[in-house]
Parts: sequence; C-alpha cells; structure tokens
Amino acid sequence: MSSTIQRPGTVAAPEPAADTAPAEQQGQMTHREILSALSGMLLAMFVAFLSSTVVSNALPTIITELRGSQSQYTWVVTATLLASTASTPIWGKLADLFSKKLLIQLSIVIFVVGSMLAGLSQSVETLIAWRVLQGLGLGGLQALVQIAMAAMISPRERGRYAGLLGGVMAVATVGGPLLGGLLVDTSWLGWRWCFYVGVPFGLVALVLLQRTLHLPVTKRTVHIDYLGAAFLAAGVSALLIWVTLAGNSFAWASTETALFLAGGGAAVIAFVVTELKATEPIVPLRLFRDRTTTLAIIASIAIGVAMFGSSVFLGQYLQISRGYSPTVAGLLTIPMVAGLLLSSTVSGILITRTGRWKRFLVAGSVLVVVGFALLGSVDHETDMVLLSSFLFVLGVGIGMTMQNLVLAVQNTVAATDLGAASSAVAFFRSLGGTVGVSVLGAVLSTRVGDLIRGGLADVPGAAAAAGSGEIGLANLADAPPAIQTLIRVSYGDATGRIFVISAVIAVVAMGAIVLIREIALSTQSGEARLREESAERV
Repeated sequence: MSSTIQRPGTVAAPEPAADTAPAEQQGQMTHREILSALSGMLLAMFVAFLSSTVVSNALPTIITELRGSQSQYTWVVTATLLASTASTPIWGKLADLFSKKLLIQLSIVIFVVGSMLAGLSQSVETLIAWRVLQGLGLGGLQALVQIAMAAMISPRERGRYAGLLGGVMAVATVGGPLLGGLLVDTSWLGWRWCFYVGVPFGLVALVLLQRTLHLPVTKRTVHIDYLGAAFLAAGVSALLIWVTLAGNSFAWASTETALFLAGGGAAVIAFVVTELKATEPIVPLRLFRDRTTTLAIIASIAIGVAMFGSSVFLGQYLQISRGYSPTVAGLLTIPMVAGLLLSSTVSGILITRTGRWKRFLVAGSVLVVVGFALLGSVDHETDMVLLSSFLFVLGVGIGMTMQNLVLAVQNTVAATDLGAASSAVAFFRSLGGTVGVSVLGAVLSTRVGDLIRGGLADVPGAAAAAGSGEIGLANLADAPPAIQTLIRVSYGDATGRIFVISAVIAVVAMGAIVLIREIALSTQSGEARLREESAERV
C-alpha cells in the first residue's frame, strides 16, 4: 500500500462548512474534550523538556561533586540524546500497534523512574546509565504526544492547538536553566533536585491522562519487528557515538573511526534488509516513496541542526565570550523563544482558518536562513540589542517550520502509518541535531585554537605564560588576565563561523520545503481516517 495523495476526507479547497459541522457527527472530539485530553499530554511534554534543560546549569557542580572527567561531562548529556533518538521510531511503530494512551503512560513511568534513580546516583557512571533510561522515556514522549494529537485532531484543526505545544516548549526552555541554577544554589536542595523536580509533574500527568485521554484502540493482528528494532538501535547508536567521540577521544581519521563506521554501517544495512521482509516494519520503507515525507525528513535534519546548534553554541557564546552567568544567558535567549512561541501560535491559527500551510513553511525556512546569516556576523563585541533581534528572527523561522513539517507529513500518509511517519520526522530531526552539534563543535574548537595561536604573538607575556601547553577553555579560570581575554575574544569571534555554516545547512531545508507539494488539509482525525481505511479494506 502506497501513501495516499487524495483520499476521502481530504478537501480540495478550504470549506467553512466542514468546520461548522458538529464534531460528534464527524466522529471527532469536541474542542472542550481536546483541551481536556491535551492537559495531561502537554504536562508530560513540559516534564520532558524541563528535565532536558534544567540539568545544563547543574552539570559543572554534578561532575565536580562526583569527581568526573570532561569526557564524562559530555556523556551525561549525550547518553540521554542517544537513547531518545534511537528509541523514537520504535515508540512510533508501537503507537500504530498498541494503545497510544498506555504507551504515553509507560513512557512517563520510565522517565520518572530514570529521573529518581539519576538523582540517587553516587558516581558519574551510574548517573550516565540512568540518564539512558531517562532518554528512553523522553523518546517516547517526543513521538507519542504528537501522534496522539494526530489521532484526536484533524490536520485542518491541528494548527489552532500548535501554539499550546509551542508555549510548553518555550516555558520549559526558558524556565529550565533558571530553575536549575536556583536548585544548585539552594543549600538545602542541591543538584539532585534537578532530577527529582520533574517527578511530581510526571505523576500528575499520569493521573490527568488516565482521566482525560480517551482514544479507541484498533484491534488487529500484531507483529513486532524485534530484529529490526535491534538493528536500528545498534546502527544509530554506533554512528552517534562515533560522531560524539571523534575529534576528542580519538582522531576523525583513525582505526576507531573505521570500526565505528563499519559496525554502524553493517547494522544499518541489516536493518534495511530486515525492514524489507518484515510484516510490521519499525520504519516502513514505503514512507520514503512519498515525496512529502522524504522532503520533510531532509528538511527536518537541517532544522535539527538549527534547533540544537543555536541553543548549544549560543549559550557558550554568551557565557564564555560575553561573561554572562548561566541564568542571565538563559534570559538573553528569551527573544528567540518569544519568536518561536509567537510564530507557532499565529501560523497555527492561520493554517486552521485557511487550510493552507506551505506558505508558512516556506516563509519560516527563509527566516531560519536569514536568522543564521545575521548571527554569522556576531563577534565578541556585538551589540546585545542587535543580537536579540537576530535571535527573534531565528525563533520566528523555527516556530513556523518545526511543527508544520510534522503536520505536512501527517496529512499525507495513510492513517495506519501516522505513528511511524510522525516519529520518523522527529527521529531525523534529533539525529540531525546530534550530528550537527558534534561536527559544528569540532569546527568551533579548531577555529578557536587557530585564533588563540594567532593572537599569542600580539598579547604581551602570553607566549611565555603558555609555555608548551595547549590553551583553551580548560585554562580559562587559571590563566593570566591577558590569556583569559584572548580566550574569550577567540570564542566570540569563532562563533560567527558556526552560524554561517548553520545558514548554509538551512538553505538545504529551504530547498526541500520549496519542493514539497501542498495538499489541502484533511478534516478528519487520524482515528476517523483509520476506521474509514479499515472499512475500505473489508
């Protein structure tokens, strides 16, 4: 069965009558029922995003207290990202086979248990292990909430609720670092509460979901592709671990690189072969026959670089080069978050009213390119008001692009593939972010090193103070004032190159989005479409 382009329930042009028909007659939930059901899901998403950002400011304290190393510092973050990325398609496929409500609740339980155990960790090794468990739950929440929304709400109506999801992301993104700094600085709480803080929210979300989310479960024969899931997890993990470690733990051109690439490549090939033969593949390869899905995935990879790259390197720029505290650095990103919230809300409302979505995707992708191009001009002296305006432009672009890519795919694929297709977009966005951050980080490190070495001859006494050692971020606290200044200036001037590269990558996303063919939004929910498709097969 190939992906459908024109199907029952899809309108050729916006028709007000479709919106005025009673929801009960269409077999869909009312606005009040949707808001009630969304309350638990959005709270679960808030827990996930908050727990992802609240740890960032606490990591230096955590690693110091647990006597960890710099490589372990990286792995505390990477472990969660790896687990969530590798598990996202698996959760998506399970959503096509089992109760979406039960799976969301299961992912919350896994996340809460992982958080509690992470807070009890007595060593960095055990902390990393429990962060992997957190990542498995996080991967489920990232995929399943949007899948459940697609099951409840028609593509035509989904835009009006996109702003709620954007608002949750914005509050968690801004509030997480601020809350993390407060917890660490409060003597009777401490860093362990960065992991505990999400637990009560998760428990409340469980109760709300049990009371408010009522989705029918389609009964059908289930065939779980365990072998495909194993190959997918192995292949993705091997490649992401390689990208994370290469350039730090070993050289890009090395025996370790060859082993990681060979192992990861073999697992990916085995995964593709398995999916071609599986009755219920984890990622149905037929999805890639659909033009919209393929182009949206290409664009999502580039948008992933934009999302992760901007947050990681922007925070580093504000703290290292400009000397702001983590809390203040978090506050300075508010223009970007405000732009994201504003554009996701307004574009969602306009999409619901007009039934047209491509114009917002194209405009958003253009603004992402423009935003990164403007940020490419920053250095260690850039005016903060000017920087805030650049961040606002970038936020507006990401807000109009990120959620609407998922909407375009959900509107195109068959109802039986909603879970797999939605999670595929999230998976490749996360994959692009992971790879992008690592590669851009290597570029930044190289550029900073070049600028520091070039500046040593111009700073009196710097060469003598440096001796034969390597100067970098690790030397910042103990270095003489002249070298501290050089390091800060070098980081500020090098960051612009990262954003220029991000702008070039964003051009790829813009090109893919321009090529997507606009299909009028369906007025049927995912569950209604599924029942109709099942009846047609009978």
